[in-house]
Amino acid sequence: MTDHQQPLTFGVSLDPSVDKLPETRQLARAAVAGGLDYLAVQDHAYQPSYFDTWTLISHLAAETDRISFLTDVADLQLRPPTMLAKSAASLSVLTGGRVVLGVGGGPSPDAIAAMGGPRRGGPATVAYTAEALQIMRRALAGDAVRFRGEQHTVEGYQAGPVPPGPVPLWLGGQRPRMLSVAGRYADGWISPLNIYVPPAEVPARQRVIDEAARAAGRDPASIRRIYNVIGAIGPYRGATGLVGDVRVWVDMLTRWAVDLGFDTFVFWPVTAHRAQLEVFAAQVVPAVREQVRQIRGQR
Repeated sequence: MTDHQQPLTFGVSLDPSVDKLPETRQLARAAVAGGLDYLAVQDHAYQPSYFDTWTLISHLAAETDRISFLTDVADLQLRPPTMLAKSAASLSVLTGGRVVLGVGGGPSPDAIAAMGGPRRGGPATVAYTAEALQIMRRALAGDAVRFRGEQHTVEGYQAGPVPPGPVPLWLGGQRPRMLSVAGRYADGWISPLNIYVPPAEVPARQRVIDEAARAAGRDPASIRRIYNVIGAIGPYRGATGLVGDVRVWVDMLTRWAVDLGFDTFVFWPVTAHRAQLEVFAAQVVPAVREQVRQIRGQR
């Protein structure tokens, strides 16, 4: 797999549980202090124990500086594209550009329908997502949006406010049709967790994205590649995902960057979140940056 030479960036996933808010605030502040690039928040609005993602991000944005927020990923079935773009643009203006908009087609048709959303099948969801990305692209640029497609009709939305800089549009997915949508329309591909898309399965998915990008006249190297990595740093028994000491983590993330083509890693610690984050930020991240720098310099 090609290393597209994109800058390496790192983030941590925040728990949106209502009863974990104090810990989530502390983790967000620790990520800022540790120099990470992103605070990622999952979006499962149908979970009664979770805060609404945009509300939680807005709250945390007021308590932090510098670090960007990533929706990992916003559910397009419950968040219409013009309104989602409006929310992202507004928060980008309010935070000085600290927003990355990760979106997905929606992981649970039953849960979406339970909230009053539409129950779309696979092909309809893919078409809905492809059209939504095109609409959001125009809306985030502050353009007048007129769109008539198979799944969406927008009759003349004058978008605004205009963000201080482009809001990246990253698409989550793992099946070929959705990966092709990422290659055609997205600024980045967000891979599901490493336990759902293990490293051995990544190259085939990356090829789908690259081929779709070339067919659309796009440079595959312009598309960011994001890996959600769950696991534990240290000798934790029973932990899922990537488990090992700092050297194991450094070697694996380096390999996944230079061999699998990932440029961004979002850490999902399974235990002792604050302590794990501090080790990740202080020891794993700088070592991965240095190893990748050296390898790229030799190529």
